Order: sequence, then C-alpha cells, then structure tokens
Amino acid sequence: MADRILGIETSCDETAAAVVDRATHVRSSVVASQIDQHARYGGVVPEIASRAHVEMLTPVLAQALVEAGTADDEIDAVAATVGPGLVGSLLVGVSAAKALALVWEVPFVAVNHLEGHLYAAFLEQPDLELPLVVLLVSGGHTMLVHMQDHGHYRLLGSTIDDAAGEAFDKVARFLGLGYPGGPVIDKLAATGDPGAIAFPRGMLDRTGDDRHAFSFSGLKTAVVNHVRKHPDVSAEDVAASFQDAVVDVLVTKARRAAREVGATGLCLGGGVAANSALRERFVQACDEDGIRAFVPSRAMCTDNAAMIAAAGWWRLRADGPSPLDTGATPGLRLVGAGDQSN
Repeated sequence: MADRILGIETSCDETAAAVVDRATHVRSSVVASQIDQHARYGGVVPEIASRAHVEMLTPVLAQALVEAGTADDEIDAVAATVGPGLVGSLLVGVSAAKALALVWEVPFVAVNHLEGHLYAAFLEQPDLELPLVVLLVSGGHTMLVHMQDHGHYRLLGSTIDDAAGEAFDKVARFLGLGYPGGPVIDKLAATGDPGAIAFPRGMLDRTGDDRHAFSFSGLKTAVVNHVRKHPDVSAEDVAASFQDAVVDVLVTKARRAAREVGATGLCLGGGVAANSALRERFVQACDEDGIRAFVPSRAMCTDNAAMIAAAGWWRLRADGPSPLDTGATPGLRLVGAGDQSN
C-alpha cells in the first residue's frame, strides 16, 4: 500500500503541491496564490489562471518536495484534482501529475476536488468519528454532505443558485470593496450591527425534499436594493447584516441535517469556513446540540494540495490507480458509494 502521496491542486486560482503520509501526516504543503493577478478584474479570469499555473507549478512542486525532505523515489503515488473547476487550470495539474507518475513509475490517482475538502478535516483531526455531516462552503459550492464512512457519502443538499462565497464576492463588488469579497466583508462586519437590516434568509424554513438546499441570490438582490434605496446606509451595518443572514442559514441547516441523520459531529470546510462569524456560530451550535464540532485551520479551509493527497490515499486504497487516459472534468459531481440527493 502506498504510504507517501504527492498531491497537486490547480482547479481554480491556487497552484498547490503537498506531500502527505497515509492521509494524516502533512510533510509539506505549498500554495501559490493568484489573488493579486485577478483582483483588478474583480474575479478569476480563466485564461490568466491557467497561464499562471503553467508558470508556477514546477517551482511549487520543487518546493513541496524539498520542504518534505523527500526524494523522487520516495513518492508512492501522485494524486491530482481532475474536477470540478476551470478546465484549463485542471489540465495543467492533471498533465503534470500523469507525467510524474509515468517517469517515477508510480500510480496516478484522480481526485474530486470536493472530496478533497471532505478529507481536509482528517489531516488535522485523524480520530474524527463517523458518521459526520460536512458543511462545504466556498466560492463555487455550498453543500451539506452526509459522510457515512470513507468513500461512502451522500449529498443532502446544495445551492440552487449562487454559492455563499459567490454571494460574498458579488456583494463586495457592488459595495466597491474589491476582490475577494469574503475577507473584506468579514473585517468590515466586525464593526457593524448584524441586526441593523433584516435581510431575508433564503429557503430557511423549507421542510420538503429541498429542506437541505440553499439559495443566496435573493439575499444578494436584497442587499443591492436596500443600498440603492438607502444610499447613506453604513457599509459596516450592511456587511454585518448580510454576513449574519448567510451564517444564520448555513448554521441552521447544518445542525438540522446533523440531527436528522444522527451524525456524531459537524465539520466545516471550504474557503468560506475561514469566516470569523461562521466559525464562532458553528462551534456554538454544536456545543448547544451536544455534538462534536470540527473547524479546520484557515490554511486548510482554502484550496490546497494536502487535502487532495489525503483524498488520493483513500481513493487509491479503495479503487486502485486511475487510468492514465482520465481527463479533466470541469463539472464533476460529488458521488460516493450509496450517494443520493435529497
């Protein structure tokens, strides 16, 4: 069984490589961010992202191996994100991973980026007990996943329109706060009144088949309309009230899902998991419900290759090597054994 995995992550605008032992011990994790290159455009530009990956991947890989104190012949497998993500960006990482696997004569492992986020928690807390409910919140995804066992999970619900992180970016752009929107709104909200404006909580009280689904498009529109009607409103209050509405929906639905499936704990994952208010409310809710909460470090919230290596170890163990003709799949869904959507 392969023990040491080299992970590669290039799904969007982070060029990352990491070396991880047995899905639990991170020997190195290197991330090169492209935020400065995309900030002037107010969002990620796919062509710029893929070109930056081409330029950065080789030095990032070299740094990851050096920091891990690992020689080429000590790598047992190479795992890479094959989707979901930007096709040009994905192809850079997938092509590099296949080339290294061929040269080193080790297995190549195709990894679903979303599955990687599920395993980020286990890198910092290997003794997490299953079953768990994972609240995965990022710029492109907002979903609740019931993780019954390793490789066995079902999607309980996801967003029907904007992801939470996307809503943060759009609101920040409208308020002229720049990109990315999450960190700047988080900072601005710290000095605002979260109860100043009664923004809507989309789909909060649904009880049918869509009870675990999310919607943030209406909230974004409500923010825009309120600011246009009240141009002198405090930006701090807008940020705090908007953030409170997002966090309220995320935490309420996550704890309901945990109760429904009898989960032993709740995990938070994805870039929005770095939000201060969400982290605080998440832990508070778990304490009140008497279940275990796991909130990853901020380094493990954002896209990284350590989580890809960890997921790759489990995927290799369960399914064996991936075919070398495996391609990039921009719209790849999260599907585990026994998966079903409610």
